[in-house]
Amino acid sequence: MAERLPRTAPIERDPQVRAKDFEEVSLGYDKERALAEASRCLNCKNPRCVQACPVNIQIPSFIALVKSGDFEGAAAKIAEDSSLGSVCGRVCPQETQCEGSCILGVKGEPVSIGNLERFVCDEAKKTPKSVAVPEHNGHKVAVIGSGPSGLACAADLAKWGYEVKIFEALHAYGGVLQYGIPEFRLPKETVLKSEIDNLRALGVEFEANVIVGRTISIDALIDDEGYEAVFVGTGAGLPMFMRIPGENLNGVFSANEYLTRCNLMKAYKADYDTPYFHASKVIVVGGGNVAMDAARTALRLGADVTVVYRRTETELPARREEVHHAMQEGVKFAFLTNPVEVLGAEGKVTGVKCIRMELGEPDASGRRSPIAIPGSEFDIPADAVIMSLGTSPNPLVGKTAGLELGRKGTICADENGATSRAGIFAGGDAVSGAATVILAMGAGRKAAKAIDEYIKSK
Repeated sequence: MAERLPRTAPIERDPQVRAKDFEEVSLGYDKERALAEASRCLNCKNPRCVQACPVNIQIPSFIALVKSGDFEGAAAKIAEDSSLGSVCGRVCPQETQCEGSCILGVKGEPVSIGNLERFVCDEAKKTPKSVAVPEHNGHKVAVIGSGPSGLACAADLAKWGYEVKIFEALHAYGGVLQYGIPEFRLPKETVLKSEIDNLRALGVEFEANVIVGRTISIDALIDDEGYEAVFVGTGAGLPMFMRIPGENLNGVFSANEYLTRCNLMKAYKADYDTPYFHASKVIVVGGGNVAMDAARTALRLGADVTVVYRRTETELPARREEVHHAMQEGVKFAFLTNPVEVLGAEGKVTGVKCIRMELGEPDASGRRSPIAIPGSEFDIPADAVIMSLGTSPNPLVGKTAGLELGRKGTICADENGATSRAGIFAGGDAVSGAATVILAMGAGRKAAKAIDEYIKSK
């Protein structure tokens, strides 16, 4: 019976080897493994996996094409709903979305949808096809930010004939995909660049080094450059700190800064002169995916790394796969531990004073609240501390455009991305706060549909 077949494991590089370089960790499936895994899919009449996918990829349909050996057709089926298939196959939290809803997971292991998506989209890149550029419909839309929400919004609008231009504040495109996710999880040249090139082939224009709200305003885009609608997908890149003594010492970083130096500015490459802090003992504070990325990056740069997290391993919000890989590679974990002070001497970090925690009653989100144990303080030596405590949106665009903002600087928008100003839409982390790539893409697609309806109704 198909449902009794074991889940097919992807090919992975040896932990002791990969922990010393920035090459991709997981190599995914080859054809044999892809066919074996596709054969497990039951092709449900009521596919819960599709409903659980924020962009509603027709999962059973593309897997059926994989089963038949039509990898090109499978990639085309994914492309109907996702402009970033190779990216999402690598970084999406499938275990809590499509795979988490797979019927096979009720009594066994779900179909490895992410690895199948990655395989077929990577296969399609080996034999690139020319893309028919849709005929322009005479309407222009500006997209601010080239992260996942902006790319998804632009892709749909371009397919419908809109003239779309993406404005990016940085010198490279991709947003968090470019500056936040390490090379060993998402190769930039072979994967991200090719996804962006696909949008260029559709006719989407890109312009870098444009800080909307400073170098140009949204009003100028509308009044002077003739854009009929604007989508704001500027993400959430403003880091948070603990506000404990010692956070201003040399050697304390936000995870965003640390990862940006390594990912966007290539600090890990010997032929780049981007400065970064050469640390021998690094403490990473936090337990999310960004914390795992920072810890695994610091490890590859030669440091002994400890992740400090105030709850237990069970409550870690990071993907199980990322935690597993980090542990395999040698990252240490100090659970039920919370920093209370960054220690230093002569302005430099020397360690972190921590206190032991225990779990109390569940908080509003259902997670058990951590409670400090009086008198349990202890020190952990370190010469660098990376704070990975979440991020919030930069309110620059929203404020300069006169948009209604939430308490944490998020842009107020309805479920379709409409903001407090007609013709201006927003989505992704700029609206929701820090979330996942695929949720941002889903928001971008909803906004694209709303923009289309808005322009047609004028």
